[in-house]
Amino acid sequence: MNDLIEEKLEILPENPGCYLMKDRQGTVIYVGKAKVLKNRVRSYFRGSHDGKTQRLVGEIVDFETIITSSDIEALILELNLIKQYDPKYNVMLKDDKSYPYLKITAERHPRLIITRRVKKDKGKYFGPYPNAHAANETKKLLDRIYPYRKCQTLPNRSCLYYHLGQCLAPCINEVEEETYKDMITNITRFLNGGYKEVKKELTEKMTEAAEALEFERATEYRDQITNIEMVMEKQSMAMNDFTDRDIFGYAVDKGWMCVQVFFVRQGKLIERDVSIFPLYKDPEEELLTFIGQFYRQSDHLIPQEIFLPPTIDADIVKQLLKVAVFVPQRGKKKDLVQLAMKNAKISLSEKFQLIERQEDRTIGACEELGEAMNISIPLRIEAFDNSHTHGVEPVSAMVTFLDGKPSRKDYRKYKTKTAAKHDDYGAMREVVRRRYIRVLNENLPLPDLVLIDGGKGQIEVAREVIEDELGLPIPIAGLAKDDKHQTSELLYGNPPEVIPLKRTSEAFYLLQRIQDEVHRFAITFHRQRRGAKSITSSLDNIPGIGPKRKIALLQHFGSVKKIQEANVNALQEAGLPMKIAESVVSHFQEELQEKK
Repeated sequence: MNDLIEEKLEILPENPGCYLMKDRQGTVIYVGKAKVLKNRVRSYFRGSHDGKTQRLVGEIVDFETIITSSDIEALILELNLIKQYDPKYNVMLKDDKSYPYLKITAERHPRLIITRRVKKDKGKYFGPYPNAHAANETKKLLDRIYPYRKCQTLPNRSCLYYHLGQCLAPCINEVEEETYKDMITNITRFLNGGYKEVKKELTEKMTEAAEALEFERATEYRDQITNIEMVMEKQSMAMNDFTDRDIFGYAVDKGWMCVQVFFVRQGKLIERDVSIFPLYKDPEEELLTFIGQFYRQSDHLIPQEIFLPPTIDADIVKQLLKVAVFVPQRGKKKDLVQLAMKNAKISLSEKFQLIERQEDRTIGACEELGEAMNISIPLRIEAFDNSHTHGVEPVSAMVTFLDGKPSRKDYRKYKTKTAAKHDDYGAMREVVRRRYIRVLNENLPLPDLVLIDGGKGQIEVAREVIEDELGLPIPIAGLAKDDKHQTSELLYGNPPEVIPLKRTSEAFYLLQRIQDEVHRFAITFHRQRRGAKSITSSLDNIPGIGPKRKIALLQHFGSVKKIQEANVNALQEAGLPMKIAESVVSHFQEELQEKK
């Protein structure tokens, strides 16, 4: 802990508010809230912590605090700060799976569609559904029962749905607004639990059709009834009313937290959401933050009611979401909360061993690598590689690994501009210079370690640029390969020396993954460039042959060679006008004469 932190800890306020933890580059890596800032922030730097919290604290070199007038204001501010800074140690719901919903659009001629995004528009949403199949089956059923519009864009003539009696064909008929209003009311009633009346009506129609020996129609009614039973009725748990509710439960163990959310729709438990993440503050406050993100920063609909465990402040959630929030004290509602808590505990015990192994393989590998090289933990690693074929289409690539995992949004491709075709050192010098001049100009985060796919020569070239020209204090290492083109050794220092690493260590496996990934990325880019050049070069300079005609010719003939051998008639059959076909033949004849 540095002197700056020590001084700030002494003057912390005793008010509610938020705190922002920063690393050595000034990047916000964690945002939290507290009822008493003084107690909460000091707790990070006092006493012992588990490995994950210790890792967070080890990266903190500064912090800020923002005072609020209440705990609810602190929670709202925390959610906004997390959205603004995207801190790597906060729980983010970006990768949370989205669920299918049915939506009645707010168009002049409404449609019923399946969507996984809930927007703040005038449409009516129903769900979530247990899976896409359930949503599709429900939509198919409603498609048959109600003749609402089916086409995404109105055609200029009636479609098959109209002739099947499943659409009123607003494309050719004037449909009264009241007609759609009644239909939407019926669909809404159906999706809110009135499907039993429809099922009864379909059963009567099936019986009548069977008695009239109309067996195909009777079979269609039977299938519709089966769909209703499968989709709308076969649920795992039922309540006595039809209120839409979300039930939250959580469990904590060994520095990890699991949150379970049960979705109860139309009185039935239809789906659950499971999230497991590291815990850096009190579980109750972490759950409040999670709930805020769950609804405010994702596509989840806010239901009519939310049930919470007894340890959570329901008033804060009520103020935040403007919805009815309860802590059930007895009966089936309390049982649902306890079931969510029990499921969270089971999920955590099942999964956290796997999570720990994955963390050992990623962040643990970074720690091991930093210790072996005697540098700070390299949580951000950038690696470079060159690729070309005998100097043809030389390219370079950079990959980024954050916390031991690839960050593909930070990958970069480079076409060398100033380096000679066969000059690997020149290409490395150019690309490294371009990369870190941009990092400085745009104030991007600096890496903790730069890896060069190559030996001492490539390392020295990168060092001259990064250290001598730009004055950046970034460790630079090289990855050498053996005669089987596999990662052999790590070179580091000035002059570079071999860093001893066990080949069975997680740090060595991490280096292998990085070297394989940067090589794959570079060679894929090179092949794309080389392939594009070989396919189009012979056609590029022919008047009248643009991108669309190039593709059409290649699809028709199969290769550039066959295009070269084609006569005017064959080219016309491929769709070229006669004058352009003559130009193509003339172009290739001139090329042939030049070669002679």
